[in-house]
Amino acid sequence: MFAPSPLPLHNSPKRLTPFLASQVTCLTKNRFPSHSIDRYMQSSRRLFCSVATESVPDKVEMDAPKEIFLKDYTKPDYYFETVDLSFSLGEEKTIVSSLIKVSPRVKGSSAPLVLNGHDLKLLAVKVEGKLLKEGDYQLDSRHLTLPSLPAKESFVLEIDTEIYPHKNTSLDGLYKSSGNFCTQWEAEGFRKITFYQDRPDIMAKYTCRVEADKSLYPVLLSNGNLISQGDIEGGRHFALWEDPFKKPCYLFALVAGQLASRDDTFTTRSGREVSLKIWTPAEDLPKTAHAMYSLKAAMKWDEDVFGLEYDLDLFNIVAVPDFNIMSTLQIFNSKLVLASSETATDADYAAILGVIGHEYFHNWTGNRVTCRDWFQLSLKEGLTVFRDQEFSSDMGSRTVKRIADVSTLRIYQFPQDAGPMAHPVRPHSYIKGAEVARMYKTLLESEGFRKGIDLYFQRHDEQAVTCEDFFAAMRDANNADFANFLQWYSQAGTPVVKVASSYNAEARTFSLKFSQEIPPTPGQPTKEATFIPVVVGLLDSSGKDITLSSVYHDGTLQTISSSSTILRVTKKEEEFVFSDIAERPVPSLFRGFSAPVRVETDLSDDDLKQLASELKTELLKIVENNRSTEAYVFDHPNMARRALKNTGSRFAFTTYLASLEDPSYVELALSEYKSATNLTDQFAALAALSQNPGKTRDDVLADFYNKWQGDYLVVNKWFLLQSSSDIPGNVENVKKLLDHPAFDLRNPNKVYSLIGGFCGSPVNFHAKDGSGYKFLGDIVVQLDKINPQVASRMLSAFSRWKRYDETRQALAKAQLEMIMSANGLSENVFEIASKSLAA
Repeated sequence: MFAPSPLPLHNSPKRLTPFLASQVTCLTKNRFPSHSIDRYMQSSRRLFCSVATESVPDKVEMDAPKEIFLKDYTKPDYYFETVDLSFSLGEEKTIVSSLIKVSPRVKGSSAPLVLNGHDLKLLAVKVEGKLLKEGDYQLDSRHLTLPSLPAKESFVLEIDTEIYPHKNTSLDGLYKSSGNFCTQWEAEGFRKITFYQDRPDIMAKYTCRVEADKSLYPVLLSNGNLISQGDIEGGRHFALWEDPFKKPCYLFALVAGQLASRDDTFTTRSGREVSLKIWTPAEDLPKTAHAMYSLKAAMKWDEDVFGLEYDLDLFNIVAVPDFNIMSTLQIFNSKLVLASSETATDADYAAILGVIGHEYFHNWTGNRVTCRDWFQLSLKEGLTVFRDQEFSSDMGSRTVKRIADVSTLRIYQFPQDAGPMAHPVRPHSYIKGAEVARMYKTLLESEGFRKGIDLYFQRHDEQAVTCEDFFAAMRDANNADFANFLQWYSQAGTPVVKVASSYNAEARTFSLKFSQEIPPTPGQPTKEATFIPVVVGLLDSSGKDITLSSVYHDGTLQTISSSSTILRVTKKEEEFVFSDIAERPVPSLFRGFSAPVRVETDLSDDDLKQLASELKTELLKIVENNRSTEAYVFDHPNMARRALKNTGSRFAFTTYLASLEDPSYVELALSEYKSATNLTDQFAALAALSQNPGKTRDDVLADFYNKWQGDYLVVNKWFLLQSSSDIPGNVENVKKLLDHPAFDLRNPNKVYSLIGGFCGSPVNFHAKDGSGYKFLGDIVVQLDKINPQVASRMLSAFSRWKRYDETRQALAKAQLEMIMSANGLSENVFEIASKSLAA
């Protein structure tokens, strides 16, 4: 079986353009996308000889971007019950045959069937076995329309197309990666193999027959369970796969190539044995042990925490080096599968654990229940990101993981909320959508959240649903009043919560007054109050929790018997009064970061010192106690110790010292580099040295490359370290690295490391002479002709240009205008550039 990941859509809460792949989804990560066997096998060997049309030319006039509104959603006129696919893979061309059982939504409907298609050569179309002539259908560069269809409860549609994967540099659809065939469908890549209703609410059962040259492609993989395989004439072979559960087309996957597998098994709680396979090039197999551990841990965790058992007999993971996004279920970017103690850092291990968990969890939250339309993307991605965050928390330190997740939210999501690409949780948000799922759990607690999840699956298994359906399941399972909670799905921007406090010594009461405001964002000048859960505690003068007895709000006195409580702020202004408080306390607000908001309080510096006072001794003790000279071992306790040590003492301390000009400090960093016993520590020292131009920096970077040049994942770290350096004039160094033999502009991972890393340097990207902006502008235009998805991601660095000073605004705007004037600009890049200029 295979499935999806990160594909951010667009910024308006009520509209989006049809070009859904412009930011396709995570980060995050991002994280990544059957019946009637006899009939399928009979038809799969037939190739139609008639040619209905030539392929669409490589370059067609770009349609003007069109906005699609959520209110415009309509149900499809036709549903697909079963889809039987056949791929005849070849070096110059691939023939794709589809046999689809079609049913009209309304009995007797005479509506035309409109199918999406892109860069396809149509060979033949049959309806109920009858070959259609050119006058029987309409064909343009994006659609195949069948105007006259049988007035039956169901009919069979057969389509043959010809495609050219070896020419597909966009890495979207079916393409060649390092000699292997690979697919990436989400969000709208399925239309690049055959004409189809390429929308997530078309859920069908799939079979897939793949055939190819056996010597070149000995491994043939697709969704579901392997039904049969064998040799056929001409040195070719085939494999037939069946997925017994309904799924949307963006979850379909196919891989063919020279691969080897690490094999294991997992026994489910009901006693079924599931075969687990991780496929990589043979030389990379030793680096897949942690990925297999992560997969088995995720399967066990989902059973224990949510009662969700894997539903097939086989789970495949395939690692490929050329991939636009982090992963789809289960085709993964190699960087999120391969790891060894010699070539991976603790952060790499943690990322692999989280992303493999994320994609496995999609089996239920994303596949068995998927989103009705792409406006609902957060329904599956936000919920699944929350689940992978909880998984990683349980596998390691919950506190450390929560701090990391909140840091990511504040560094990436909050600035986006304040810029031209601001968007609400719907249509798309991964990390902010995860915070919405977390707020449900905060309000309902673990037991109530589990009840809501159970009802969600009972109601909607094998359905395509909306955010409102998830909301209703949480509400109904707990008989809860969520007031205006749905505002989170429709309003862009980060709420700003102001808190004022007062203490009445005579009455022994402490009051907290809240006011909330969401700043204007593009298309939403005014906002309504939303539902904000505030987990709060009160600290006494020694920094200890005060046991709370009651809180008065809106005419109601609530009894409390704990050191913290949840305040439900639902109006623009509200007051909560705590009783029986012996001294003026210091409020501890939004514990656990209980809502994704910015907070402004009237706390003084002394108050904040009081909050931190208890942590000082503990923090110093942690740093001291986690120094170790033992050999490197990856497990969660050791990873946590190294993280504390490197962050609190070695990494931060060494970086500070190495930033000074005193040679002894540089020698200290160099000693750290040479004596490191693992990549985590060595890379921390190298990062310090990379910030200081000179012979030592050049020598140590050359040494690192010479040692690791055979490992492309480590080399990507080497690119990132250099490009993100703040040494003066680094743009020239980065330009030289474009010509380095290890760099390839066609490889997304290398682009993210070198170009993305450079955009993260506040010194060089924002150089006063505009050289950083010009470098990125030129690269985006060049990259757009190779891979528009990756180009649009790089262009996002310009999205907040109006927050620059006047000189830099002019320089950045000039580059955006230059990009907009480029010939043949892709829809992906056009969207980001035009919205950035219009903001």
